[in-house]
Amino acid sequence: MSSSHLTDRPQPTESLPPVKAIRKSFSSPLGSMLVLLLTVLWTIPTLGLLITSLRPKQDVTDSGWWTFFAHPNATLSNYHTVLFEGGFGVSGGLMPYMVNSLAIAVPATIFPLVIASMAAYALAWVRFRGSDTLFFLIFALQVVPLQMTLIPLLQLFSGGAHLGGVTIVPGFNLSGTYAPVWLAHTMFALPLATFLLHNFISQLPRDLMEAAVVDGASHFKIFRSIVLPLCTPALASFAIFQFLWVWNDLLVALTFAGGTPEVAPMTVRLAQLSGSFGGHWELLTAGAFLSMIIPLLVFFALQRYFVRGLLSGSVKG
Repeated sequence: MSSSHLTDRPQPTESLPPVKAIRKSFSSPLGSMLVLLLTVLWTIPTLGLLITSLRPKQDVTDSGWWTFFAHPNATLSNYHTVLFEGGFGVSGGLMPYMVNSLAIAVPATIFPLVIASMAAYALAWVRFRGSDTLFFLIFALQVVPLQMTLIPLLQLFSGGAHLGGVTIVPGFNLSGTYAPVWLAHTMFALPLATFLLHNFISQLPRDLMEAAVVDGASHFKIFRSIVLPLCTPALASFAIFQFLWVWNDLLVALTFAGGTPEVAPMTVRLAQLSGSFGGHWELLTAGAFLSMIIPLLVFFALQRYFVRGLLSGSVKG
């Protein structure tokens, strides 16, 4: 076969790795326009919620929120009423319940992160008999439906555990406090948190760990000085999901905190307001937007860590 036939044959094109190919597709002009369009469509309902919460009652009743741009008329009285007054047969505002939500969400986010990070490090780098079995048991706990555990946990917190006439676990008498909600959210979050953080921590360089051991560092020193700074993106990523889950939760809050103003979170009060206010959309939208402000602030504050955490497990290259 002559050399001319070899030169005329089309040369195979080099294919890009999957990660780079996806990144190139989304960075193209068409991909950028698609992402921008989806972002706008996703934001329109939130914009409508904000505008409705800022309009007077008569404007909300007479016209749609989009007419605000033609005839702007805004007021903050809706937020003042929802936060401090209540009104329309509802006593008290949302402010105490917002404080309760923060008092529940912040510890219920920190507790599982602290416990799961230590457990993940122990399962990943402290070898002991049965560590793999224990890890798989923790992973298997994720398939247990949350709803199946509510009544047993409630009975445990209120009356303890008894076998015949023998008391195995005494009653904790935690009613009227935040502790049952903290414990419940921590228990529900630990399996997933331990699994995710274990996968991240186990990928840390072995040479780095061995060098620390050679230098005489204890496990606590390695965990505090090396592991925690390196797994900050993973911790922040799970913290966002856990905070959003606890902040938006209604079922666990109703089960363990009830509807008392002393410990009930904001979601419980919003559910009550939706039945009390009925057609007062200007007040319902104000309350709904207030429930979104704190999660948005948390997400934007940890956004850069969240993106790094998502990309930490991607394909190298």
